[in-house]
Order: sequence, then C-alpha cells, then structure tokens
Amino acid sequence: MLCRRHPVGNARVPEPLRPVSLQDYLGRWYEVARYDQSFEKGCEAVTADYSLRPDGKMAIVNACRMADGKQRTAHGTAKLVPGSQGAKLKVSFLGPFYAGNYWVLDHAPDYGWSIVGDPSGRYLWILSRTPTPGVPELRTLINRAAALGYETTRLVITKQP
Repeated sequence: MLCRRHPVGNARVPEPLRPVSLQDYLGRWYEVARYDQSFEKGCEAVTADYSLRPDGKMAIVNACRMADGKQRTAHGTAKLVPGSQGAKLKVSFLGPFYAGNYWVLDHAPDYGWSIVGDPSGRYLWILSRTPTPGVPELRTLINRAAALGYETTRLVITKQP
C-alpha cells in the first residue's frame, strides 16, 4: 500500500509565537479554513471541542457534517509537550501507537482565534470561537498565516451553518 504524503505548504514552519494557557484554549473551536486532508475530505461545519481529563491530558472531539448530511466524529487525546509553554501538543486519534504534532503557532490574546500547524508544514488550520467570522477578520487571519510562511492559496474555506 502506497502512502501519499500531503504537499508542503510551508517549508520553514516557525516556532509558536507565544505561550498557550491550556485553560483558555479549552472549549469549542470552529474551523474557518484548512489545508485539505484526506481525513477531512468533504467535511463542512467542522468543530473541535477540547476538555480536560482527570489525568491531565486533553480530550478532543472533532466533528463535521458530510455533504450527504451525516455527522462524523472522531475522538482523540492530547498531551502537552514539556518545555513548549503549552503551545505544542502530541495528539492521537489512533490510540497510543501514533501521535501527531499539533502546534498552536499564533493565537489572539483573548483566544478568539488560533492558527494551528505542525513542523512538517503539511497541515494548517485557522480556528475561531465564532463559526463565521466576518470577511475582514478572515482576511486578517489568512494574512497572519501568510506572515508565518504558509502558502495561503491552498486554504479551503470551511462552510459553517
């Protein structure tokens, strides 16, 4: 079986710009734009809910609506990478055998939005606390991603209800 790698959208992913408060990051996020990935193909109304588990890890529930109207969910966990000031996590949706990198590269001081990627430059998500930020805010966030070195022409704008 041939494993196809996603194209690199940023050959020089920067370190996260600021620390992340886990308590402030918890809650619901709405995906407003992303680099399209096979596991999100055809997804609309994408949300990610983060909550704290008793063991100190984060519980993650990602949800989306498919074009046929069916809801799809994925459950995962995340743990903080030591020494990352809360900005880097190891995330797993496939049990303990594989954990991917999840870097909060930038975020609003009030945690109203965040830009998330990984060190390979193959993944990018722009998240907001509101499902449909206005056009000026979306343009500002896309420009922030470009300033971080991301090729923004590859972004797919997520349809939200």
